[in-house]
This record gives sequence, structure tokens and C-alpha cells, in this order.
Amino acid sequence: MIEKPVLMFGGKGGVGKTTCAGATALHWARKGFKTLVISTDPTPSLRDIFEIAPTEKPAKVEENLWLAELGLAEVKAMWDAKFGREVYEVFSSFVSIEYAEFVDFITSILPGLQEEFMVDYIRTLTQNRAYQRIVWDTAPLGQTIHLLNMPEMLREHLRPAPKIYARLKIGGRSKRPILKILEEWSDLSAEDMEFLRSEVAFNLVTIPEALAVRQLDGVFAEFARHGFAFNRVIINNVIRTLDSDFLKTKGAEQKRYIELIRGKGIPTIEVPLFPYEIKGTRRLERVGEALFGQSQNA
Repeated sequence: MIEKPVLMFGGKGGVGKTTCAGATALHWARKGFKTLVISTDPTPSLRDIFEIAPTEKPAKVEENLWLAELGLAEVKAMWDAKFGREVYEVFSSFVSIEYAEFVDFITSILPGLQEEFMVDYIRTLTQNRAYQRIVWDTAPLGQTIHLLNMPEMLREHLRPAPKIYARLKIGGRSKRPILKILEEWSDLSAEDMEFLRSEVAFNLVTIPEALAVRQLDGVFAEFARHGFAFNRVIINNVIRTLDSDFLKTKGAEQKRYIELIRGKGIPTIEVPLFPYEIKGTRRLERVGEALFGQSQNA
């Protein structure tokens, strides 16, 4: 189920994308690949699923498997390393603001900044061949699509830049014009988007319910607009055991939605609804068996 070095799992909140990402990472690690499972969800749950206490980043889970959860602190560090200090020197020349406040301001109000630097982080790991497989648990799809819009928003920001920034120079550290820095930022965004197209396989996790199915066409169209396509749709929480009237009714309802999802023309994989919470490697193995141990429906 992987053709590229990075495998991304996206979906609306609560559909099980983190579980699928964790099970996939465990599968590849046990196949002998040095694997990193990484979450860029603002409310990550990878550590909970693997039952690992907060430790260093990345944390070793077992042989060949590491886990990392990227949050706002990491984004701020990336911003600082790339452009933060230089851009701050310009702003602080006409606005009285401390550097820490400036970073908080930039990372909270600039659309897509957090997602972009997280993508750049994953791109760097891939280029450095730090891991043979990277399994990426993303934010809910609304934020992922926001990431896809980042280059357009950045170009809109740069459009008036010659008027605003042309005469401003960076003092102290580099003496470079702010416009030059913004152009480099635009280049970085373009490189990250090309990385997503060429090195990342996209998997959409959904559930067989009305709201989730109704959202699919809009998600597919938005991704296609940016030149992306999903490799697989994983249908999670599929009822297999029909041993009560409730489950029979629910299963029949799910069947209709599963057929609608299959009708989208993208290969699908079904993961059953388990009678217990998925936590710990033993239960993740069961999810992995569903993901890798069955034929895929085209």
C-alpha cells in the first residue's frame, strides 16, 4: 500500500486516521524498514495509541519504529531557523514588539504557516534519508486543504510587496532586502508543494456515514485542483458481525454508503469496527492485518 517514501493519512476528525497511520507504521517497521510515524495534528493522539509516555522527539517505540508529534513549539523553531530573525528586524524597526511576541503573532495569524513548515520538516527528513518510511498523520482535512492553498495566499501577499518593502533593508545580520527574503519564502513553498506531488502518497480515511460520504466529492475536487489525487480510500469502522437487530440495521445502512464510496473510482480498503478501543501494538496489529491482509477493491 506504499509506492512513495511518505504515506499521508488525512480525513475529517474522528474517523480513525491516526489509528490507520499507527498500524501502517508498525507494519513497515516490522517488515524491517526504519520507520517514523509523525503527527502534525494540533491535538495529536499517537502517543496515546502507542501507549508511550512523553519523552524525547522522536521517541523510539520499538525496533525500527520512531514516533514524533509536531506542535506549535516546533513550528516556531522552524520559523526562527528559516526567516524569523531577519523578518523581525524589519518589523521591530517601526513596531515596538519583543521577538517572542512577534513569533506568536506571526505563527497565529499567517494562514498556512504552521502546515508549511511542518511539510518542509518532513521534506528535509526525506531528502536526508533519515528514515526509509515516513507515515504522516495529518490535521483534519480542512486544515490540510488550507495547506494546499498556501502558495496562492503567499503570492497574493507578495503582489504589493514591491511597494511596501522595496526600500526596507535588513539591519544587523544579513543586510538583505525583505523582498528577497519573501521571494525565498515563496520558493520554499513551491519546493514543498512539488515534494507533496512527487514523494507523498495520499490516503483518505472515512467512515460509511452520510455526512462523511457527502464531503468526499468536495475533498476530491479540491485536491485535484492542486494536482493531487488520493491513492486509496480507507473505509473505517465497517460492521462485520450482524448478530443483533441493531447491528443488522446499521450494517445495511453502511452497505449503501460503502457502495457509494466505491463508486468514486478510487481503490478502497475496509477496516472493521472492533469491539474494543485500539490502543497498544497488539491491537494495532489487528488494524494492520485489515489494511495489508486483504485484497483491495478498485
